[in-house]
Amino acid sequence: MFSIGDFARHGRVSVRMLRHYDALGLLRPARVDPATGYRSYTAGQLARLNRIVALKDLGFTLEQVATLLAEDVSAEQVRGMLTLRRAELESALAAGAARLTQVEARLRTIEEEGHAPDVVVKELPAMRVVELTGVAAGFAPEAIGPVVRPLCAELGRRLPAADVTPAGRLTCYYEQHAEDEVVVHAAVPASVGSGDLNGLAVADLAPVRAATLVHRGAIDGVLPSWQAVVHWIADHGFASAGPQRELYLDCPDDPADWVTELQEPIR
Repeated sequence: MFSIGDFARHGRVSVRMLRHYDALGLLRPARVDPATGYRSYTAGQLARLNRIVALKDLGFTLEQVATLLAEDVSAEQVRGMLTLRRAELESALAAGAARLTQVEARLRTIEEEGHAPDVVVKELPAMRVVELTGVAAGFAPEAIGPVVRPLCAELGRRLPAADVTPAGRLTCYYEQHAEDEVVVHAAVPASVGSGDLNGLAVADLAPVRAATLVHRGAIDGVLPSWQAVVHWIADHGFASAGPQRELYLDCPDDPADWVTELQEPIR
């Protein structure tokens, strides 16, 4: 038998919570001393306690937990519910992390207002590329990211079977077709003709003059760099003249160490 304090310690809950479970009839002590009122529990009661805490963490109210326990929920059923809840929590954490990244990007944009960006004007030559395209519902990171990441991965998977050897680095470029429709292109330069290219399309990018800026860090935090390019273009009397491009110069395992050249065609 365990005292209520020891049982709380072994079950990783508070004594106050055990008293609350007792009051609700969820987990009665195995024994209550009639003289002192001291509660005692057995090791076997940890299984019921684990179910109560697990179901509560899944989002059930204690009243619902009582109903589920009365229906004798099996360990396998609880495991299944916990697995589903874990997936939901992981998704929520990922979404929260993505939102935090964008908040930080906006803050950097505000902090860097007035700073002169290291923009370089370049003449980009004509380039033949093989590519895959997808459609995103706007330029917001939460719309672009889920499209461009799998698109680039699929492009990499298809290249060997297409017998295509890239002649340069991965480039993504973006065309806005409708108000909330952006065509995303994942492309690599290659010397190819016509024929079966494992589902890859061939496109010819025209030579352009572009304002370029090297962005260091995760591409999810690219907003301040792109807005710096836009300000530079406006300040120097230029206008945008075509789909903006992202040339991935270095993409190590840690996205924080990525190096990307942003290219905005100008006239």
